[in-house]
Amino acid sequence: MGGCHAKPLTQDADGSPPRAAPATPPPGCATPATPGKKHWAVSPFFAFSTPSPSPAHHLFGGSAASPRKSSPAHPGAGAGSVPTTPARRLLRLPFPPPSPAKHIRAALARRHGPPRPSIPEEGGGEGEGGGGGSGRGLDKGFGFNKGFVAKYDMGDEVGRGHFGYTCAATVKKGARKGESVAVKVIPKAKMTTSIAIEGVRREVKILKALAGNKNLVQFYDAYEDNENVYIVMELCEGGELLDRILSRGGKYSEDDAKAVLVQILNVVAFCHIQGVVHRDLKPENFLFTSKDEDSHLKAIDFGLSDFVKPDERLNDIVGSAYYVAPEVLHRCYSTEADVSSIGVIAYILLCGSPPFWARTESGIFHSVLKADPSYNEAPWPSLTPEAMDFVKRLLCKDPRRRMTAAQALSHPWIRNYNDIKLPLDILIFRLIKAYIRSSSLRKAALRALSKTLTVDELFYLKAQFSLLEPDRNGCITLDNIRMALTREATDAMKESRVQEILVSLSALQYRRMDFQEFCAAAASVHQLEALDRWEQHARSAYEHFEKDGNRAIVIDELASELGLSPSVPLHVVLQDWIRHTDGKLSFLGFVKLLHGMSSRSMSKMR
Repeated sequence: MGGCHAKPLTQDADGSPPRAAPATPPPGCATPATPGKKHWAVSPFFAFSTPSPSPAHHLFGGSAASPRKSSPAHPGAGAGSVPTTPARRLLRLPFPPPSPAKHIRAALARRHGPPRPSIPEEGGGEGEGGGGGSGRGLDKGFGFNKGFVAKYDMGDEVGRGHFGYTCAATVKKGARKGESVAVKVIPKAKMTTSIAIEGVRREVKILKALAGNKNLVQFYDAYEDNENVYIVMELCEGGELLDRILSRGGKYSEDDAKAVLVQILNVVAFCHIQGVVHRDLKPENFLFTSKDEDSHLKAIDFGLSDFVKPDERLNDIVGSAYYVAPEVLHRCYSTEADVSSIGVIAYILLCGSPPFWARTESGIFHSVLKADPSYNEAPWPSLTPEAMDFVKRLLCKDPRRRMTAAQALSHPWIRNYNDIKLPLDILIFRLIKAYIRSSSLRKAALRALSKTLTVDELFYLKAQFSLLEPDRNGCITLDNIRMALTREATDAMKESRVQEILVSLSALQYRRMDFQEFCAAAASVHQLEALDRWEQHARSAYEHFEKDGNRAIVIDELASELGLSPSVPLHVVLQDWIRHTDGKLSFLGFVKLLHGMSSRSMSKMR
């Protein structure tokens, strides 16, 4: 399975996960014998060394532009073998759980078309809609430009994915004559379902819509003929992030890791404020513009990406096995899933091993869902506590407790790197919306909680408040939010309907919000709950609430505040919310009030 360019892995006799070996193996991938070690002739990044999307490498089939260089070790885009990486000691199951991907694999198998066709001359190809083969009755006309062959000279293949391949090309005429570009070729013969066709259409739409970010591959144009779709993009000649990782023996210093992660977080935060979730973030999908060590990193391959509307949850399982977020396997996720994938990349950059290991695909999924990454083995004890906290908060299994990409850029470990400009975070609008719709009692509880925030937590909130450009009195209104979103807007916002946020915040049209109230509205209770000091936060907030806002409450009043149905047995449900001594809100009730009543918990009560 392993490629000869990768360093081998060694596994300790006690079964601990493999690490990059200190010496490069000789030609032929022979691994030198070391007493007391088992040797694995695989890359330090499990299925990374295979070019084709195996069940471990690409969870349910990567998209066409995951560039892997052709070599004897990289024979093409066929189905790969099941990974042979050793399982973590935590996963000692007698039988692996059934893979949630089984029902998808069959569908993917139906999508696989014939081998790569040659690029035809203009007017070539047969069959209605082009492509021939299966799916002949589908409409495979995209309305893209014609005349690709007349404008571009195709060069060598530079990458290959599940549904297509990428080649270098040269512009033959026009203003950019002589310029080198990358062309992603997607054969229409492989578009055997309407879902596959819509996926190609959506990828082009997203690339067109997301323009202007320096860490996003530049889109030039899209063409089609009877046989193929051609997506013309910027050519990044510096190679994949994966190749850089391998060239360093699988481990970055903290400063070098920061340089990479800042760029990844920047482009992902940009996508998220536009309402786009990438869904396949991994080292193969980030390319350097040049061979220089300080060259820009560019995100590529939006073949699995999608628009996500405010408060919408996606449910299709896509991505790459070792990078997939737990909530994706649960079929209920949004932009937070991308951040979990970044957490896996960060873990690999800092220690050279993946956080979740297993021998089988189902074992990988079980590890992603249940296992906790190890921070006890080298080099973690020698890294800074801030670096470890950064990775842990990205890999939090509960998406509500996980940092956003914008929050990660404000984390103490990374925020002072090269004068980072923090981006606007779409999370604050969701939280403000929930705050506005809350009862007066919950608003009082949140105001008490905001008084306990630390300097690090206030750093992020101050940055977000500043991006909304408050007036001279230090307040914001709906107009401030409208202008902030307008400054960030691309065409993607129209598709994802992010502007609908303004409708949900219409109550701010007639009132102002100062920074103190903004902190109460935009502080995430779930994220604070994930911190080690949460108990201290909550107790201190309750003390403030006791002094300023706690008063005797009857159960009927509390039920009304929470919007509970009259059919709910109130005395049973709310008895532990109120102190029996004085009728005031108990500490337990206060913490529950901070979280608010979810629609799920209310439906259970009814």
